[in-house]
Parts: sequence; C-alpha cells; structure tokens
Amino acid sequence: MMPNRKNPVQKSVEAVDWTLAIDKLHRRGHVTVSGFINRQECEDIKQMYNRSFGFRKEVSMERYRFGVGHYKYFDYPLPETIQNIRATVYPRLVEAANFWMKALKIGQHYPAKHSDFIQQCRLQGQSKPTALILRYEAKGHNTLHQDIYGPVYFPFQLVLFLDEPGVDYTGGAFVMTQQIPRAQSKPIVLQPKKGDMLLFTTNFRPIKGNKGYYWANIKHGVSEVISGKRHTLGIIFHDATN
Repeated sequence: MMPNRKNPVQKSVEAVDWTLAIDKLHRRGHVTVSGFINRQECEDIKQMYNRSFGFRKEVSMERYRFGVGHYKYFDYPLPETIQNIRATVYPRLVEAANFWMKALKIGQHYPAKHSDFIQQCRLQGQSKPTALILRYEAKGHNTLHQDIYGPVYFPFQLVLFLDEPGVDYTGGAFVMTQQIPRAQSKPIVLQPKKGDMLLFTTNFRPIKGNKGYYWANIKHGVSEVISGKRHTLGIIFHDATN
C-alpha cells in the first residue's frame, strides 16, 4: 500500500504554531505567518492571473470607486492549491470564530468542516466563490472596505503576498482601521513579505472591557503603490450571492 502523502498546503498548515497564531488573532485581530508558501509557489499563483479561463468575474476597481487596480474572482472548481488552503486553514480557525460569536452574543455557530459551512452559505443563496487574485501597478490602491458577500460570513480571511516589498514594488502597504465606540479610528499598517500569509478579521473583533466584550469595527485596504507591481491572493471562506 502506498503511503498517504501530504500535499504542500497540508505541510504548510501543520508547520504553523496555531496556538500562537490564534492568541495573536484574539489580541490584535490579525497575525502574519512568515513563509507560508515558497517563492516558486508564489510565482505559480501569480501566473494564474494571466489565464483566460477559470474566473467568474473580473473587476476594475476604478470603475466602482474601489480604488485603482484589478482583481479576478476564481470560479468553481477552484484551483487545487486554493481549494486546499480554504479546506485546511478553516478548521484551524473555527474554535476562535465560535468564541468571537459567543463573546459578542451573535447567534451563529460554525461547523468543523469547511464543506459544511459552504452548505450554510448555499441555504442563503450564496453559491459564488470569493477567492480572488489582485494586481496593482503604480498609483494602484484599494479603499477601506469589508468583504461581506451575504448574510452568512466567516469572521476571518487571509491574504497571501506574492511579491517582495522594496524589490518588486514600493508603497502598497496593507492597511486596517479599528473603530471602537466613542473613539477615533486606530490605523494599522503592515508590510508582509513574499510568501507570507496574513490572517485578519473580516469585519469586526471582540475587545474585552470592564463589562464584558464590545464590538470593534474593522476595515482594510491597500495604500498607494509607488512603483512596480503588487500581486496578492485573497481567500475568503464564505461564498457570495453574486
């Protein structure tokens, strides 16, 4: 009998210190995992952008005032690497996701398997995949936003960074703002390296106060690219209505 060989995504997921990663998600609302994929895997994913097949929609950000740049939503069936990331990272986040729902008294419970969660999306008419690949050139940027595609959503998502800052492009920082009640927004600016994975909150996070947990609203975007080209792969765990 042949041994059960693990795919590269499984190996990458198992190499993560998930106890530490989840702790940082609880405390910060985001965590960067260094070197989640290697440089060749980055290049392989980048090449997908140039394909004329496998996508359900292409969006010019400028047309919709989302910023300046382009992104493409993958269609089902997703490329194997992307499907494997969705299916293997999701279970590592479920316990934290359910804790957040309980802390904020939100009546949502997430199943252990991603396939079962996708069925919850289907029941609400959310059947379109949301994994996307983005490309920015000079002057490109992404306005602050939240990736909510319907009534069913998962509170975490991830981005894989496919280019090296300071080498392949300059500028183009990943930006988040955190808004808590009766206070000004807190800016968070990150510059992950090529191959890094950034896990972050989709739209809010609980923060513990004197009287329990309260809701902090989170948005994210990308600052202006000064030069070069910047590619990222975004993986959202819920599906979309359109």
